[in-house]
Amino acid sequence: MNLKPLSLAVAAALTPLAGPAVAQESATIEQIVVTGFRQSLLNSMATKRNSELIVEAISAEDIGKLPDNSIAEALTRLTGLAGQRLNGRQQVISIRGLAPDFSTALLNGRQQVSAGDNRGVEFDQYPSELLQGVVVYKTPDASLTGQGLAGTVDMRTVSPLDYDERVVVVNARYEMNEYSALNPELDDAGWRYTGSYIDQNADGTVGVALGFSHIGSPSQREVIDIWDYNDYSGAQGITGINPKAQSGELTRDSFMAVLEFQPNERVTSTIDVYRSSFEESSLSRQYELPLYPAWFSWNTGVNLANETVENGLITSGTFNSAKAVISNNLESRDADLWAAGWNLEFDVNDDWTVIADVSHSAVDRQDVILSLNTGTGPSGQGATDTIGFVIGNHAPRFTSSADVLSPGATVLTSPMGWGNPAIPGGQVGYDNRPSIEDELTQIKLSAERYLGGAISSVDFGVQFDSRSKSRNASNQGFLGLTSGGLTQDFTPTGAVTVPFGLATIATFDPVALYDSGIYYRADHFGGGVLSNDWTVDEDVTVAYVKFNIESQLGDVPVTGNFGVQAVRTDQSSSGSSAANGGWPPPSSAAEATTLQTVTGGADYTEYLPSLNLNFEIADAQYIRLGIARTLARARMDEMRAGREVNFNASLADSTDINQAPWGGSGGSPDLRPWMADSIDLSYELYFPDATGYFALATFYKDLTTYIYEQPRLVDFAGFPTGGVTPALTTGIVSRPSNGDGGNISGYELSLQVTGEALNPALEGFGAVFNGSWTDSEIERGTGDPSTPLPGLSDTVMNLTLYYERGGFSARISGNHRSDFLGEVQGFGAGRTLRSISEEQLVDAQLSYSFEGGQLDGLTLYLQGTNLTDEPFVGFLNNDHRMVKDWQSYGATYFVGASYRF
Repeated sequence: MNLKPLSLAVAAALTPLAGPAVAQESATIEQIVVTGFRQSLLNSMATKRNSELIVEAISAEDIGKLPDNSIAEALTRLTGLAGQRLNGRQQVISIRGLAPDFSTALLNGRQQVSAGDNRGVEFDQYPSELLQGVVVYKTPDASLTGQGLAGTVDMRTVSPLDYDERVVVVNARYEMNEYSALNPELDDAGWRYTGSYIDQNADGTVGVALGFSHIGSPSQREVIDIWDYNDYSGAQGITGINPKAQSGELTRDSFMAVLEFQPNERVTSTIDVYRSSFEESSLSRQYELPLYPAWFSWNTGVNLANETVENGLITSGTFNSAKAVISNNLESRDADLWAAGWNLEFDVNDDWTVIADVSHSAVDRQDVILSLNTGTGPSGQGATDTIGFVIGNHAPRFTSSADVLSPGATVLTSPMGWGNPAIPGGQVGYDNRPSIEDELTQIKLSAERYLGGAISSVDFGVQFDSRSKSRNASNQGFLGLTSGGLTQDFTPTGAVTVPFGLATIATFDPVALYDSGIYYRADHFGGGVLSNDWTVDEDVTVAYVKFNIESQLGDVPVTGNFGVQAVRTDQSSSGSSAANGGWPPPSSAAEATTLQTVTGGADYTEYLPSLNLNFEIADAQYIRLGIARTLARARMDEMRAGREVNFNASLADSTDINQAPWGGSGGSPDLRPWMADSIDLSYELYFPDATGYFALATFYKDLTTYIYEQPRLVDFAGFPTGGVTPALTTGIVSRPSNGDGGNISGYELSLQVTGEALNPALEGFGAVFNGSWTDSEIERGTGDPSTPLPGLSDTVMNLTLYYERGGFSARISGNHRSDFLGEVQGFGAGRTLRSISEEQLVDAQLSYSFEGGQLDGLTLYLQGTNLTDEPFVGFLNNDHRMVKDWQSYGATYFVGASYRF
């Protein structure tokens, strides 16, 4: 589905027709009973209209029912926001072309920790059923103490005293995937169910809200990773492939509780607690093939024949004598997240309001990545395969002639002899168990003094944040056979066909086999592993003052605010500096040279002024202006203190710093934040009788600083050199560094309109369209080329068409995102940047709500996501034909019901 011509056509058709809606008889519109999706749109529009800032908003259709299956999916439909999929579901969000690290996520106004490796919040931790709404701030004000550089996402739970009656809602949905289970041990169907309870005491002074959400969501993924491309007699060709059949299951149990106490009109006390237990596991069976002869001595028998070359790329051919590494793999992630807060608001008198807010959030995450290898023989021995291939700007296709399914055809072994030399014949598997811990405590005290006049009030306060995040990346090692042999037989438990045309392979349960005791583990002592453990601590104090404006400019009402934040940061990091990071890695701790724990840090103060003005230039027409300085703190892995050190004894006598014996890579605990000066301008027109709105916005961000990987001079005095005395104790190390910035700019268009605004005969119909067009230029420094920003898509568009009347609701939504630079999982569970191809996603939903009678309160649902089975595709060298990753997930369908008592 190509959304661009369709969406522009709809926008062009609706815009000129919006004018006559002003002349419609308002009495006709007022008789419409608005519920469901239309009510959600209406509430979101009201939030946008009434805000002093430039915002986008999502509102629940009903208790426990946001418009989409997840909060991340709902966010991707907002103007200027784009999502990136992981395992087939939207997980992280980019705002206005900036990567997730540039924005912050709040829950009830409080910053949240992240289960990810850095700061970007993974929104699949938050079930949409437990949220009442979301506000995305595109411009900040001084009182928004958790603001991000790109924007701020504030997720909000329900306020029970906003209701005057008891409400109970239960919801259940059955979920199934288009693909049958690719691995028979896991299901292709699951269940989701939720329950919400809201109640108040008799005099309305105490309210309670409780919510529970369970999700058991299966996923099926056909995945291929092409290693790289290299030269074959003047043309670029693939160097290896790693196709896999992957089946997964996400299990998440979440609980929310809100206790609200309002003994009188002047005091409100609210306690809220959120807890999420998140477990995702997957089994994959893969058929890994090294294809480039020059890379391995035992791979020289591989040869390429019958190749076809198109514009410098080998698009088809045959590899003879290829040796496969067959793997049965487990990947699992367990994460427990909780957040709790207490807020007390006290109206001292008609002129003063004081607020105290205390909160704490924490997350623990443990990953297991277990890979067990089989093959036709050890270290290049055994039967080989003949691989035919066709590649290009499409799903790769392969053929295989190998018989790896017959009894005894494969054994537990190291088919290519890879890994630690301490293991005879090389590793027969690998065990990697990284973990994350993240904790954040916040205390905020604020007050507002009402003044009257053009400066209507002054708001001031202070917030203290204390955060500590740790990553353990060194818990990994090579696996060998306890028997001491190079091979061992195994008993298959089944068979799985590897996708993209490759072989059917014998399978086993990797966890059961690992636990049986036939393997032993040799820890990985490489410097590149040991130096990637880190802890980052941050103490941040924010003091602010904000002046609110209510005035007139001639006949034009003017509202807004101006103010400033003073942000004091004290940051530190600890880790390890380690040497001997080459290949093969050290086979024992004695061979690995590890320095003592190293630390570093910085403290600094930044001032962030902001101005927001809103001009109601005519009835229901607004011009909004926002000017602000914002910051985003550096990625935590870039702030790590540890570094990998390389010492080349053959250069010990060199006095040329460019030929120094020292080198390496590492983090920079003294990194300053990204900084930006931004200006936003928006025009908004709201149609009569709440039938829709039109908005056009533009923005420009001058990124005054940015962070790049740059060579830096480091002193290695005291580092062990094995008795060699070098002439130089300094060397050049590649480390993240603060550098020059650049800019990002764009414009956004939003249109929301109901059918009756165009013609009474179209009552119940409606459309929502938005698009954003963004450009950027980053300057790395003199002589360095500009580079695209991670997370930036030039074009993002959304279109939703709906019909809702008489209890019946139907809608279809499409999302287009152009190419972007995304962050994906790389080798060893690390993170790496990858060019991602454009996507066109299509979702749909049907529902019917019974109104009156014995079934009053019952709603039936039928939903589908990713209906066109859009793949997730990474590519290399700015050439879409050079596919790096191709992942297909299939469509997912839901059928279910909800009941409101």
